[in-house]
Amino acid sequence: MSNNTRNPDRTLKLGAVLFGVGGPGQHTTWLDPDIPTNASVDVHWYIARAQQAEAAKFDHVFIVDSQFITPDSPHHYLSRLEPLTLLSAIAVHTSHIGLVGTITTSYNEPFNVARRLASLDHISGGRAGWNVVTSGDAGTAGNYGRDEHYDYATRYGRALEHVQVAQGLWDSYEPDAFPRDRERGVFFDRTRQHTLDHRGEYFGVVGPLNLERTPQGQPVIFQAGDSEEGRDLGASIAEAIFTHAPTLARAQAFRREMRARVAAKGRDPEHLLIVPGISPVIADTDEQARAKDDAARGGRSFERALAELGRPFGWHDFTRYDLDAPFPDVGDAGERSFRTAAEAITTLAREGGLTLRQVVEHQLDAQRSPFVGSPLTVADEIQRWYEADAFDGINITVNSAREFARFAEQVVPILQERGVVRAEYSATTLRGNLGLPIPTNRHTLAREAGSLDAVEVGTW
Repeated sequence: MSNNTRNPDRTLKLGAVLFGVGGPGQHTTWLDPDIPTNASVDVHWYIARAQQAEAAKFDHVFIVDSQFITPDSPHHYLSRLEPLTLLSAIAVHTSHIGLVGTITTSYNEPFNVARRLASLDHISGGRAGWNVVTSGDAGTAGNYGRDEHYDYATRYGRALEHVQVAQGLWDSYEPDAFPRDRERGVFFDRTRQHTLDHRGEYFGVVGPLNLERTPQGQPVIFQAGDSEEGRDLGASIAEAIFTHAPTLARAQAFRREMRARVAAKGRDPEHLLIVPGISPVIADTDEQARAKDDAARGGRSFERALAELGRPFGWHDFTRYDLDAPFPDVGDAGERSFRTAAEAITTLAREGGLTLRQVVEHQLDAQRSPFVGSPLTVADEIQRWYEADAFDGINITVNSAREFARFAEQVVPILQERGVVRAEYSATTLRGNLGLPIPTNRHTLAREAGSLDAVEVGTW
């Protein structure tokens, strides 16, 4: 039952995560003849999937990214297109669907990020979104001339300031800064242009941004991070949070916690969407779907799972240990990487007295989807979780056009008929379709309040 924390006018939001030849745990995905073996670098594959999602009235497509790999990285990670370049190509072949890309705050400068995202927002007519990350792969440091990765405090301190600076730059021009009045010969109103003059702990940026205000005011801020620092950052800046929801109870608890954190920051929790990723398995009957799930799980590679286990621990090599000995003590190997995931794995092993083999087997089994069955069964379960306040939206992993069509053409119509998912787009911008407000330009707000001197980074 609902705990009455949901806006009754809001519908379930749908996202498509385009994973090409296979992300984490998808060891044999690329063997499916429905998936081009070069899907992860084929712009036409991405465009076709985005159009497929748009036809089903999805809210956004999402392009994940990282900037460090090893030979053991998932197949999709080994060779994939840069997110904003790719999303700009998708933008001119779609008209309504949102375009969300991952950009790290650890190894980018706010001015360049603000300009690139604002450009995508203009190109798409107001459909850009930024998934803010802090680079969990510690090896990224070596690709940017650093001897070691930033510690957690620095990563998240940089992230908060980075986003606030970008938001300040997006307010460089007020909405009426460019009259472009040929009769009066007035192209630009210089009183509506504003420098930032920011000097903070991590960044110094003068501004202004050399691009006018975008169609939706500012790109939508998404965030993904489960550590204490990550949750605090999400509460501070996120409008939507990507997460993982292994059980209904844990999903409900996460949503309650994040809404409370947002409220404690003085923000409106109604302007925060919780959007976990799910991997539905669909067949004509529940029995066929379970058999399909079992077959897919049986095809996963223990050896690749063992190698991938190293990623949260800074790509520590677990293949050198005795599989049937107790889980090894690897010290602080995950301290500057995906620390929260590494700690969870270590705690599981210690408390359960598990061997390394058992940990790997648990990781394989832990990926089992709660959404397995016929289209009706999967639709019922999604609706049950949604109405129980477990999430505000879901991200569907997309590899195969055929399998995605099962969800888009068989599950989504059931949810639309029930009013859980909208049947038509309600706006042309990502903010409009997500039900999120357009941020008021801080300089306009200050002007109306009669105090332009009060504007600084982090004020709003």
